[in-house]
Amino acid sequence: MKTKNVVLATIFGGMLFVLPASTVQAQTTKGGSFSVGADVVSSYVWRGVPQEGSKGGSPNIQPSVTYTNGIFSIGAWGSTAFSGQVKEVDLSATLAMSKDFSFTVTDYNWNNNRNYFNYQSHGTDHIYEATLSYAGVESFPLSISANTMFFGDDKNVNGKNAYSSYVELDYPVTSMVKAFMGASLVSSPMVYGNTNFAVINLGLRVTKMVKITDSFSMPVYGIIGCNPQMGKAFFVAGFTI
Repeated sequence: MKTKNVVLATIFGGMLFVLPASTVQAQTTKGGSFSVGADVVSSYVWRGVPQEGSKGGSPNIQPSVTYTNGIFSIGAWGSTAFSGQVKEVDLSATLAMSKDFSFTVTDYNWNNNRNYFNYQSHGTDHIYEATLSYAGVESFPLSISANTMFFGDDKNVNGKNAYSSYVELDYPVTSMVKAFMGASLVSSPMVYGNTNFAVINLGLRVTKMVKITDSFSMPVYGIIGCNPQMGKAFFVAGFTI
């Protein structure tokens, strides 16, 4: 695995992080800009899969911090349930190769059951994922992301890397409504819970800007969707601060 260098680069090289869509504050400094934000959601559902022992039934607070310099950004994202059942800390780095294409490496850690600094393949809670994203064009704004996990706590039934892979298509129906569909491409017993190709994330996200003061509006959104593979539906409400 080529991952050890990636791990070290991630941890000690400055924490590579995904730009969170929910970022609402920014401060520009010489050579780059920092931003911080947080979402509060009624439950935590990721790629169609509930992320809590309560199966998605508890509100979560999800903070994010990002540093951007030119085409490169690093950041951190987390999620903690009000019930205390989830404590996730993710790190990622994104390289914007053009206005349409970007490449991201994400370090997920959503279990926090073992030593955070344990990076042994069979003893770590970390999962590393590579993502290639396409933003679409103005005349046909269909965006696509392709994601493959390549190291860590993502194993198949034989204890080998499962290489869980997920592709998602997003299309803006209007300026405030987005349709999405995501599928797990291969068997993923630990992450997505499927054994063959399966559509696991299908739905709509509707956003509304709520005016708080003359200079500040708060994004409020609802996500209604389903995971056909699991036979489950979800309805999440959230706002960004």
